[in-house]
Amino acid sequence: MSRRTTPPPELEPPATGVRIGQAVRERDAADEAGSMLDVARISIAVRDYDEAIAFFTGALGFELLEDEPRGGGKRWVVVAPRRSGVGLLLAKAVTPEQQARVGDQTGGRVLLFLHTDDFDAAHARMQAHGVRFVEEPRREPHGKVAIFLDLYGNRCELIEPA
Repeated sequence: MSRRTTPPPELEPPATGVRIGQAVRERDAADEAGSMLDVARISIAVRDYDEAIAFFTGALGFELLEDEPRGGGKRWVVVAPRRSGVGLLLAKAVTPEQQARVGDQTGGRVLLFLHTDDFDAAHARMQAHGVRFVEEPRREPHGKVAIFLDLYGNRCELIEPA
């Protein structure tokens, strides 16, 4: 059995210099059959459901989309930015392995990239809610950005795209 070392052409990232909007339009035009997949939920390990809900809805302004008991102390909790189709499933860490990952789910890399159309207003609102930014806002070729930490220490980026 041979192992594929490169992704199939339909999964390769767009060429350097191709804007995401252009890549999406090209992909959508090539997929008129509608068989493309869509990300619906991303799971984030949390210590406590209610403190995580408070952070994401209060400090970040997300909406609480779902909060359903699942038995045994488990809940199905989904939050999402108001304009996003992707929800964050807040999954309570139960095992020692899961608990060890809370706050470091990406090994120090950025976990979430949150886009805004008004960086200064979003930054001020988040600071007023106690969000800890680990750097001053800066301009990059892709927009105005600043790294902040979620309530557990995961790195996240606030960005107003250029």
